[in-house]
Amino acid sequence: MSQGRTKDWSLYARHILDTIGKLERIRARGDIRRDEVLFDAALRNLQTSSEATQRLPDDIKTQYPDIPWRQISGFRNILVHNYLGDIDPQTVQSVIEDHFSAAGSGHLQHARRQR
Repeated sequence: MSQGRTKDWSLYARHILDTIGKLERIRARGDIRRDEVLFDAALRNLQTSSEATQRLPDDIKTQYPDIPWRQISGFRNILVHNYLGDIDPQTVQSVIEDHFSAAGSGHLQHARRQR
């Protein structure tokens, strides 16, 4: 079994929660559609969070069907493999607003406490 698979899943949940907090702070600093430094910071945190969702166990994910796990995981592939840098800032803004909100973080915090 690889080292990544033996890690406690709550570490990945913590990564996700941390990136949600960072994304909220990035949004509070300005408009990622107009500031390339904020946009780059948002992309990095989305990538980290998306990678961490791939490491959560399926039994945890099935408890929260309202979180679009597959779409979040798939978005990671877009972020990582889009070498030309033509990711639309408006789309990234929408992803953050729709899928990486404080409300979504409540699910993971609840799951971590029930362990």
